Amino acid sequence: MVDLVMEHAGVTPTAPSVSWSADLTTRDGYVFHVRPASPADEPALGAFFDHVDKEDLRFRFLSAINTVGHDQLRALVTVDHEHTENFLAFDPATDRIVATAMLAADESRIHAEVAIAIRTDFKRRGISWTLLDHIAAFARAKGITTLESIESRDNHQAIDLERERGWIASACPGDPASMMLRLTLSA
Repeated sequence: MVDLVMEHAGVTPTAPSVSWSADLTTRDGYVFHVRPASPADEPALGAFFDHVDKEDLRFRFLSAINTVGHDQLRALVTVDHEHTENFLAFDPATDRIVATAMLAADESRIHAEVAIAIRTDFKRRGISWTLLDHIAAFARAKGITTLESIESRDNHQAIDLERERGWIASACPGDPASMMLRLTLSA
């Protein structure tokens, strides 16, 4: 069924990058498991977003939403793995999703946009920092040279984190409420 949905939408089904599944450790020593999302993760991803603060949902989707609906969830778990990967981070004690990190490359696979969301009760554990490193390594391996993130100007935590990691901030063309952050990846 997923293959038919993807083919109907003009997306050629490809396998997720399972070789990028890993146990990661934050600077503070918190260990979590990360792996690419699959269509079977849709219910767990829905439960995850139920535990993301409304303000963080606004920051993640750049719009005022109260819930993440079925169509949005399906789009996050049914991706063209040639250009897009959605990594899910799991707490090993509960096996619940605690974060999601999406990387979506342009057709040339030279530039990619990044979006991260963290479960509210797992913030300030270094998960975002660690996921950014994981995504950057994944992007380098795929030949992507530039990562971009569009952030609400109100999302000071994300902007500060990305700047600490070497991302360069600039105005977002046509959107005074947002900022564009870019990271040039070295080979």
